[in-house]
Amino acid sequence: MRINVINVFVDDQDKALQFYTDVLGFQKKRDMPVGDGEFKWLTVISPEDPGGVELLLEPNDNEAAKTYQQAIYEQGIPAISFVVDDIWAEYERMKNRNVNFIVEPTDSGPVTFAIFDDTCGNLIQLSQAK
Repeated sequence: MRINVINVFVDDQDKALQFYTDVLGFQKKRDMPVGDGEFKWLTVISPEDPGGVELLLEPNDNEAAKTYQQAIYEQGIPAISFVVDDIWAEYERMKNRNVNFIVEPTDSGPVTFAIFDDTCGNLIQLSQAK
């Protein structure tokens, strides 16, 4: 058994696609209409692992998803975590693209982490193992 797709709720799929590709550097893998065509099965992948796990940019179009997304955001809990090789280089690259970091790179024992706002309703964590 292995993980194939994991989701993150987003408030706008097109805005999320722009952020996750143009700003973060992921690549679009799937973009297919679902149901009446209002929403899409929209996934991105890491160019470093094109056959790896897909991140589904899932619309938060129901009250349960909206409530969950808002609650974890308000509590400062990241919706997902990405691993990077050089957190300071990523932090600087993303700051230069106007990404809003809630927590700057912080030493936390075996890892250094940072948390940023994805502009789509989520906090996202970056981490680098030492």
